[in-house]
Amino acid sequence: MLGSEALKHSRIVWLSLSGVIAALFLTALGICVGSTGFELDSEQTEMMRQIVWEIRLPRTLGAWAAGALLGLAGAVAQGLFRNPLADPYLLGSASGASLGVALALVAMGGGAGMLGGGAGAGNMMNGGVAVSVFSSSIWVRLGLTGAAFFGAVLAVLLTLILSRGVGHTLRLLLAGVVVGVVLGAATHLVLLFSPDSLQAMQAFMLGSTAFVGWTSCVLMASVWCACTVMAWLFARVLDGLSLGDATAVSLGLPVAPMRAVLVAVLALATGTAVAQTGLIAFVGLAAPHLVRSVIKTTHSHLMLLSSLVGGVLLMAADILARGLLAPQELPVGVLTAVLGGGYLLWLMHRGTAQSGGAA
Repeated sequence: MLGSEALKHSRIVWLSLSGVIAALFLTALGICVGSTGFELDSEQTEMMRQIVWEIRLPRTLGAWAAGALLGLAGAVAQGLFRNPLADPYLLGSASGASLGVALALVAMGGGAGMLGGGAGAGNMMNGGVAVSVFSSSIWVRLGLTGAAFFGAVLAVLLTLILSRGVGHTLRLLLAGVVVGVVLGAATHLVLLFSPDSLQAMQAFMLGSTAFVGWTSCVLMASVWCACTVMAWLFARVLDGLSLGDATAVSLGLPVAPMRAVLVAVLALATGTAVAQTGLIAFVGLAAPHLVRSVIKTTHSHLMLLSSLVGGVLLMAADILARGLLAPQELPVGVLTAVLGGGYLLWLMHRGTAQSGGAA
């Protein structure tokens, strides 16, 4: 027993250190990857310093922060719904954010199209020639970010109203699915009557870190710290819920108020990440699975490790998106969907093969 606990502890330490070292390495790599691929220029010109410190570094750190938020939210969602296939968008936050952005674009007359075409915009910014474009459009970006965040929060509130609180997990899950479908249809209806907004909306739907600056980094890092502390304080209820509601109640846990706090953490973490980077798939779903494939542990450790892994995953995907087809830039959400989907398919294949061998 003592040996197994020591082994578990050593794996937790090893995975934590690996996540930190990987994040530091990817940060150094991220500031060297631009619109022409990998660049390591010894000439420290003023332009190069501006590109690194004002564009590439905040974008790379912002990718980590967004991935950490999604990884944390994914671990909370899977524990809350007792379902390993639960992801951060289950409460309708993604569809709410999309509808908020679509309505904001319509209100702007589709004029935010200069932020659209995420790949092209990202290429300009990585090369450093679009600094003035970014400065002139910062108010548009703030408006879209605010619309995405409030849309995500309102969608979660609508889900809670339809499910009549957080007391019934299955009803909460079904309400989230219904809200997501209805708001998604509403988004497509809005775009149908405003075709000028389609290009800018595409950048949001496919996910991009191209316009993440220092303000976004600080905001996401602050929200991540707050959400991590709250989730860690209430990790016991997730451990109890994994044994069933009746068992959690018998352990003396106030399940309903604790579940409400965890739903708030899930909504805040997901809404903040989506508002800054758009819809990025599979990071929140895959990060907890990667952690569980290495170690089986309680939710207090699982959520922290999922944050680290989620941050590293999105950083790596963002660097690949920038450099893989340079000077073209892939939408990072598409890349995470392909890689994450492939990983989950491999897990399913391995599980089927193992069960077949056992039979």
